[in-house]
Amino acid sequence: MQRRRVITVALLCVSGLFAAGCGPAGHSDTGSQDAVTTIPPLSAVTVSDDPKSLSGEVAVDLGAEEPEPVTDDPRQAFPVTLTDAQGTKTTVKSAERVLALDQYGTLSQIVFELGLGDLLVGRDISTQFTQAQDLPLVTHNGHELNGEAILDLSPDLIITDTSLGPWDVVEQVRDAGVPVVVVDSKRNLDNVAELTDQVATALGVPQVGKQLAKRTADEVAAVRATVAEKAPSAVQDQLRTVFLYVRGQSGVYYMFGEGSGADALISATGAYDVSKEIGWKGMKPLNDEGIVAAQPDAILMMSKGLDSAGGVDGLLERYPALANTPAGQNRRFITMPDSQILSFGPRSADVINALAVAMYAPESLR
Repeated sequence: MQRRRVITVALLCVSGLFAAGCGPAGHSDTGSQDAVTTIPPLSAVTVSDDPKSLSGEVAVDLGAEEPEPVTDDPRQAFPVTLTDAQGTKTTVKSAERVLALDQYGTLSQIVFELGLGDLLVGRDISTQFTQAQDLPLVTHNGHELNGEAILDLSPDLIITDTSLGPWDVVEQVRDAGVPVVVVDSKRNLDNVAELTDQVATALGVPQVGKQLAKRTADEVAAVRATVAEKAPSAVQDQLRTVFLYVRGQSGVYYMFGEGSGADALISATGAYDVSKEIGWKGMKPLNDEGIVAAQPDAILMMSKGLDSAGGVDGLLERYPALANTPAGQNRRFITMPDSQILSFGPRSADVINALAVAMYAPESLR
């Protein structure tokens, strides 16, 4: 069973509910509506008989749901000597003032769910849940590490990955004598347990890490079992889906393919991952040939990415080839905040559930 239920939903233009031609929130004057509601578990909704016939965009947001520690009494044991994901041998003698920093806020979420959130003395910009909001930011200009801000907090352990930069800041902190443990930067459903173990080991609670990894895996397995029951089973009926990464102001347009993590997310929702069919590997700049060959029925995106392109109307204007796909013609864009959609941590089950509901039963979000 899922532990978290309430999330924020912006339901913008679903077939049969709103007039055709409505645009994204903040970009339309045609009467699009925003609603804050409860996203039900996929098991509790009636899904569309033909999800390919749905139209309109849906923005889902898991919100600042509080972490739920797997234990109220984690017992740390030090010293810990480990070899991190970069092959660096590090000895952690204590962890009383900790920074857990990455692009998605996954590491701080794991620390809280291990029951050790009170050890954190600062946060990255993606750590938004209420318990951590009063912690000072140590990332500036988005995801840029600030060495001075970090050292001012006198941390005795930093857990991070290579998703933040500049790397010179990490070396600066190490040179100042602060132990730094670098965990795996890859984010996908296959390595959630490994990532949890890396964080838990550095914090001296490996057994608690195993508990959290099992809980997360059980939740994901339960949601995926429901998806298998509810989503179309025949390949020809599945939503052909791609994941676009866009930063419109900068002219950045990427399609995420095999091995990016987005492929695993698409498959987990019961949709058809088109990247495998067209041989699109990793993260590559989008081109007209690629998107037209993909012919997606639905497009997953980060919320800020779509906003940066001026919403659906702006994106279709900036990248006209999208209009030559079923997703573009039906405005079938499903978005989630940047810090959530590819975070692949303790909230993975909630991410899968929310996206699946948006794909197969968007009317239930009203």
